[in-house]
Amino acid sequence: MSKGIVNKLRERFPRKSLMGQFLRYLVTGGFAFVADFGLFALCLYGFGWHYLLANLVGLVAGLVLNYLMSVLWVFTACKRILKTQKGIEFVLFALVGIAGVGINQVLMYLMVDGLGINEMVSKMIAAVLVLMWNFGARKLMLFRGKKTP
Repeated sequence: MSKGIVNKLRERFPRKSLMGQFLRYLVTGGFAFVADFGLFALCLYGFGWHYLLANLVGLVAGLVLNYLMSVLWVFTACKRILKTQKGIEFVLFALVGIAGVGINQVLMYLMVDGLGINEMVSKMIAAVLVLMWNFGARKLMLFRGKKTP
């Protein structure tokens, strides 16, 4: 049954289409979010850290996982602008992520301290907004166009 669903998704969202890449990025973001959210919860509740520090630790783990999955799975049909300069590529990927961390931290502060929204709910809202930022910025900066055969 699940194999049929996977095949339907592949047909509907091929890796060469923008929608297919976004769907793959969404899955990648899901894995990165699980790592991020899990470490956030562990640091916040398990270690008793301040929510902003716990948030930062989770975000860094999610960033590394996201890069690896983006290069190896999400954008495989795209021309990598800096493929031969992987160090620079990772730095730019990370800079987009760091900007995302900044956006995330501001959103967390505004929602938790400003609006009194629960930390976990705030984390989920911020994650969705930053996911959209990260996909768009990385697609435009690093994975434009299609590979040439």
